[in-house]
Amino acid sequence: MRWLVLLDTTVPGKSTLIKILSGAIRKDSGTILINKSPVDLAGPKVARNLGIETIYQDLALAGNLDVTANFFLGNEKSRYFFLKNNSMREEAKRVLQELKIRIESYTVPVDFLSGGQRQAIAIGRAIYNKAKVLVMDEPTAALGIEETRRVGELINQLKKQDVGIFLISHDIHDVFDFCDRIAILKNGEIVEICRSTDVTKEDVISMIIKGAR
Repeated sequence: MRWLVLLDTTVPGKSTLIKILSGAIRKDSGTILINKSPVDLAGPKVARNLGIETIYQDLALAGNLDVTANFFLGNEKSRYFFLKNNSMREEAKRVLQELKIRIESYTVPVDFLSGGQRQAIAIGRAIYNKAKVLVMDEPTAALGIEETRRVGELINQLKKQDVGIFLISHDIHDVFDFCDRIAILKNGEIVEICRSTDVTKEDVISMIIKGAR
């Protein structure tokens, strides 16, 4: 999958869609297809087994734990009831370095890291879990200009690795910087799905506000 999808909405709907794709709630109707085959996302474990990983806006990181602990949160490696801390740390380093993510210390609580670094840890964890489809909710929210640029580079890097991405954002710049296709929602309904090269920012804003170009 060499394209990204962005869903942009100013009303309720996107959060429900995220939860359906992650298996957190069941859909009321319609069909979800993966590789043209219908699937039933009966729970988060089912979604993850199908390669769907979700990164929520709050990142689901434990601020008091270090990078390694967050990277393997809920998926810790152990032997004879003892955690394999060194092995997990080296594995986390390998994955993050492959994604060109620089972190000075893997032993400090993630609360002491920058917003961009925390976002990168959440993304790296999803990739380590063999994500084929990555659902990202407002990945650049509350980030500075440089950190937003770095997260953008990371998104484009994942795109080249054939990771399909659903990018949810209200930032019109994110829409045109990161996305190949755009889906606009209004009042829970799809207004239009189009290629980013076929529309202008004014077109997208019009569809968000008025429900039409």
